[in-house]
Amino acid sequence: MTQPLDILTETPSQTAGPYVHIGCIPTFAGVEGVYPEDLGLSPISDGARGEVITIRGSVYDGTGWALRDAMMESWQPDAAGLFPGQDGADPKVSGFCRFAADKDSGEFTLRTVKPGPVPLRHGGLQAPHIALWIVARGINIGLSTRIYFEDEDNSGDMLLNRIEQRPRADTLIARKTGEGEYRFDIRLQGEGETVFLDM
Repeated sequence: MTQPLDILTETPSQTAGPYVHIGCIPTFAGVEGVYPEDLGLSPISDGARGEVITIRGSVYDGTGWALRDAMMESWQPDAAGLFPGQDGADPKVSGFCRFAADKDSGEFTLRTVKPGPVPLRHGGLQAPHIALWIVARGINIGLSTRIYFEDEDNSGDMLLNRIEQRPRADTLIARKTGEGEYRFDIRLQGEGETVFLDM
């Protein structure tokens, strides 16, 4: 039986606005002293095992404009494909990072270790990837996606293989631009729209 909805009405959804930065990364927003340092400042600490990489990119809206107020959170395993708390996981890899696009250029930078393939419970591997959550103006509910790497074997990844429109799978692939350097742009709509995940 369906519950009648005549007592409480749904609150209108709101975009993140500037307050997400103040609450999540206050130092970036110019608010000092809330925390000793912003939470999730880096997914790694000195001495982390594996290849240290830098991923740069921008979040583009439907007009091709790079959003300068985008904030992202990333979550990933260590270089061996293990998450914090798993036996043998690298204690120097928290796996979590919270970062924002540059206020002037709209470009973000994520410095981390390249993740390893993640073992699946019933055998097989997920290709090395980083989970990404994006919020900015005009986004009512945060968007989830993934970053894969063009120089890894992605052919057996279950998620990538479930994307029916095969050319769209390319929107999840970071391109190598140099030694330890990658480019990953996110397009919210229009041509080359990034695949977003319902997670």
